Amino acid sequence: MIRGSTLRTVRLGVKNLMLHPLRSFLTTLGITIGVAAVICMLAVGEGASYEAQQKIKALGSNNILLRSVKPAELETQQQSSMAPQRYGLEYEEVEILRETMPAVRVVVPVRELNKSAAYGEFQVNVPIYGTTEQWMAVSGVKLYEGRFLVEADSRYSLNVCVLGTHTAGELFPFENPIGADILIAKKSFRVVGIYGPRDDSESGALAADGIVIPIESAREYFGELEIRTSAGSREFKMVQLQEIKVQIEGEGDKLEDNVVATAASIRQLLTLLHDQPDYVIDVPLEKLQAAKEQAQIWQIFLGVIASMALVVAGIGIMNVMLATVTERTREIGIRRALGAKRGHIISQFLVETVVLSCAGGLLGVALGIAAPMIVEAASGMKAIFVPSFAVLAFTISAGVGVLFGIYPAWRAAQMDPVEALRHE
Repeated sequence: MIRGSTLRTVRLGVKNLMLHPLRSFLTTLGITIGVAAVICMLAVGEGASYEAQQKIKALGSNNILLRSVKPAELETQQQSSMAPQRYGLEYEEVEILRETMPAVRVVVPVRELNKSAAYGEFQVNVPIYGTTEQWMAVSGVKLYEGRFLVEADSRYSLNVCVLGTHTAGELFPFENPIGADILIAKKSFRVVGIYGPRDDSESGALAADGIVIPIESAREYFGELEIRTSAGSREFKMVQLQEIKVQIEGEGDKLEDNVVATAASIRQLLTLLHDQPDYVIDVPLEKLQAAKEQAQIWQIFLGVIASMALVVAGIGIMNVMLATVTERTREIGIRRALGAKRGHIISQFLVETVVLSCAGGLLGVALGIAAPMIVEAASGMKAIFVPSFAVLAFTISAGVGVLFGIYPAWRAAQMDPVEALRHE
């Protein structure tokens, strides 16, 4: 019986709303736009967060990156002599990290050279990485052809190299580079392999523009002294290693604990080994965690801003329903005279506001699902729709209907039946 009464109330509410279809549509439109705005803004925020996190993940959440930097005092210091400025990470620190950090899986030194490479009439200026056979495992790349470095290459300082895909295309546009000899700063190196990104994302894309050689070959043939000429002056500097990549072992929460603990230990160790701030420590996991927290805050902010549209739409519903109460004063009086209680009047008007808000919510969800795809296609911005966004937006729209429908319904129920019947 209660179910039948509820269905009659809903049918009557829909019938009353259809008496003024344009007014009902415009009222519903406000809710529709509000719900779509909530979903779209949350989707855009999710997409921006995803892209930021992917860039950080490309560095490896289980990696810790140490980089040499020129101290500020050396940046401002005038080069008054031919003596080179010495700073940065050193080879012996690689062995110290391997021996003293229990959670470390591999430690990969990287010596970056500012040299040109040539083959025949083709020449490129790309990074030359002197490193070990473990570099590929921590750099977000994979082997495309041939082989990568092996331990014997560094042990015997062999003249071999592995080209990035883009570099290989520039030096060898018409032939296969495997087995060919290229010149790196007038030193001959044989190409033994080609590497590139693991997928179509940005992971490893920068490394695909480069040449990898054994670290001992880089040390023996090119030394540590680097001379840079600019504006008629020369700068002499000695940096043994530009980078040390440290990969941590573990899975899940254990990995996170190991990364955090090892990063803290490395910071303490380098503070003891260096008497000047000539290094930086980059922990992608910490950046990833910070990015996730920032994304949550950003999504809450976007959700609040977009929800304001729903509040405005709710005010519109209340305004329309108050006008409807005034228009239907005589109807309310007749219903009360026929025995309708105040609860019946409240439920009648409340049903109408909920129908308006839910109908607008459903249309808004449909539009909100399509909006991120339109935004992504039109602007190139990444937008990711998550089903929970639709549930949240629809729930808010239904809540807005109830919240802003209570007062008009209560006001209708408080009318005196005799005065309502006299209303013209």
